[in-house]
Amino acid sequence: MNHALLDIHLTDGDADAALRADVRAGLTAIPKQLPPKWFYDARGSELFELITELPEYYPTRTERALLERSVDEIAVTSGADTLVELGSGSSAKTRLLLDAFFRSGSLRRYVPQDVSEAALRLAMDALAAEYPRLALHGVVGDFTTHLDRLPRGDHRMVAFLGGTIGNLLPEERTQFLRQLRAVLHPGEQLLLGTGLVIAEDVLVRAYDDSAGVTAAFNRNVLRVLNRELGADFVIDAFAHRALWDAENEWIEMRLVAERAMSVTVAHLGLRVQFAAGEEMRTEVSAKFRPAGVRAMLEEARFAVTRTWTDPDDRFALTLATAT
Repeated sequence: MNHALLDIHLTDGDADAALRADVRAGLTAIPKQLPPKWFYDARGSELFELITELPEYYPTRTERALLERSVDEIAVTSGADTLVELGSGSSAKTRLLLDAFFRSGSLRRYVPQDVSEAALRLAMDALAAEYPRLALHGVVGDFTTHLDRLPRGDHRMVAFLGGTIGNLLPEERTQFLRQLRAVLHPGEQLLLGTGLVIAEDVLVRAYDDSAGVTAAFNRNVLRVLNRELGADFVIDAFAHRALWDAENEWIEMRLVAERAMSVTVAHLGLRVQFAAGEEMRTEVSAKFRPAGVRAMLEEARFAVTRTWTDPDDRFALTLATAT
C-alpha cells in the first residue's frame, strides 16, 4: 500500500500577494503586460482543456503521441527511482511515464508539484487508487521560486513538459534552469518538453483558432482581475491577437483595446488608461531549435543524454543529465 505526503509552500494569501504585485507591475509597465499564469482559474483551465482538443492546436497531442512512442526508452535510459513533475496539474500525461517506469522496474516515488492545492489533492487521490505501490509526495508551490523545497533524493528525474519553459522569458529560463540544476545531484536528470520552430502560419493558427476558444481564454485573464482585484475591465472591449516574433522566435498573445478607456483596479487603488488600439502582452510561447535547447541546457550544467522528436519535427523531448 502506498503512502502519501503533501508539503504546502504556497497559500491562498501568497497567491493573492503575487497576483497584486504582478498586476500592479504589469499594468504600469510600458508596454503593458500580464503573466500567463493568471489565465488558469477554474474557467481558464476548462478553456485550455478545450484548446488542447482543437484541430489547430497541435502541441498537446503531438507531445502526447511522442511520449507514447518514447516513454519506454526514456524510462530505461533514465532508470530513476523518483519521478518529479513540475506543474503537474491533473498528472494526465504523467501516467504514460509512470507506467513505463514501472515496466522498467525502477520507480518508487512520484512527486507532483503544482500551485493549486485542490488540483494536487484530486490528482494524488486518483493516483493513490491507481498505483497502490507508489509512494506519493506532493508539493504545493511555484516552480519559479520553490525548487529548493522539492523532496531530496539521489536518483530523481524531473519532468517539465508541455512546452511550459517557452512561457518564460530568456532571462527567466536561464534562472529557472540554474536553480533546478542547483537542487539536483550530478547524475540526476531533467526531461524537458519543448515546442520547435515550424512554419509561421501553423504556429499562429495554433494560438488563434477559428472557433475563438483561444480568444476567450486570453480575455479570461481580465475576468480574473475583475473578480479578484475589483477591476472593471469591459471584457468585450478587448480583442485577441496572436503573432509570431521571428527575431525572438516566440508567439505573443496580446489583448488589444478596441477603444480608448479608463480601467479602475479597486483593490490596488489603481486607475489605468488604455488608448484605442493599445496592445497588452499576456503570453509569450517560445519555440526552439535543437541546437538552442542543447546550448541552453549546457549553460546550466546539464549534458544532453538523448532527444526524441515527432515525425514532423514539431516537438522535442530532451533527457538531460546534471553534470
